[in-house]
Amino acid sequence: MSNLPKCPACGSEFTYEDGSMYVCPECAHEWSKDGAAEDNADALIVKDANGNVLQDGDTVTVIKDLKVKGSSSVVKVGTKVKIIRLVEGDHDIDCRIEGIGAMKLKSEFVKKA
Repeated sequence: MSNLPKCPACGSEFTYEDGSMYVCPECAHEWSKDGAAEDNADALIVKDANGNVLQDGDTVTVIKDLKVKGSSSVVKVGTKVKIIRLVEGDHDIDCRIEGIGAMKLKSEFVKKA
């Protein structure tokens, strides 16, 4: 067993050393070995339906038909949503869906593309 620290961003145990840095292969977070890592205690960690960590700018795919509140429109399964923005609140994702417009989505209804 190795004595490498867990990733401060996602908590993964699969970190590895790369020169003077630690790297997490699951979320691609890097931090220095000397303990001068930035404080990520306040960092927003959002995971998709499969448990993958999402980041601002990612592309996701909708995994369930979603009714648009106040409209008769529906976001269909398989709709790709590009350039998401992570936010705090009851919905985790702000995005723009072509043909519908600005939307707020819950991360449990999307998967990373």
